[in-house]
Amino acid sequence: MVEWINPAATKYSERYSSAENELLKEISAYTFANHPDPEMMSGHVQGKFLQMISAMVRPRYILEIGTLTGYSAICLAEGLAENGELHTIELRERDAAVAGSFFRKSQFSAQIIVHTGEALTVIKTLKARWDLVFIDADKINYVNYYEAVMPQLRTGGFILADNVLFHGEVLEENIKGKNALAIQQFNNLVNNDQRVECVMLTVRDGLMLIRKK
Repeated sequence: MVEWINPAATKYSERYSSAENELLKEISAYTFANHPDPEMMSGHVQGKFLQMISAMVRPRYILEIGTLTGYSAICLAEGLAENGELHTIELRERDAAVAGSFFRKSQFSAQIIVHTGEALTVIKTLKARWDLVFIDADKINYVNYYEAVMPQLRTGGFILADNVLFHGEVLEENIKGKNALAIQQFNNLVNNDQRVECVMLTVRDGLMLIRKK
């Protein structure tokens, strides 16, 4: 968990959020035991939030940019419409393989499609009309991912973008880090984009919920 977030509030939030299922617990345990960057995983509370949003939207087509070990994809898949599909893109072959092994254990094994490679390249090959998009990959390309998916996002569709507070660095008067600067650029773009309406949520490291008008 990112240090700037109040740990007591985090524990309290987890206590009063519905429990993870056994597969999510397994993914979480594996990630913390084996992945060099386990804090990149959505985790319990954020995962439950993703599940809730997906259940409300009931998407036919979901796009996830940044798979890691598969935790968030499983959460998002919970809300899929009957015969819906979730396409998830992961740059790292090892992470994609690990995620795939967990997907095969899930009830959504036939509905989750893993794509390995550069997300901007993969997105161009996908023809679905997205109902819900989750952006959680390299921060430098957030603006590029946003613009790449917007033409294929249906009117009334949603984008969720993770890490929009970027460890609290965007709160500083003089933002310095390249990733924080990229997130600030993204936040400014979305806030001023007349194609959408948005709300920034202080869940974990910040989530931007965006709706296409």
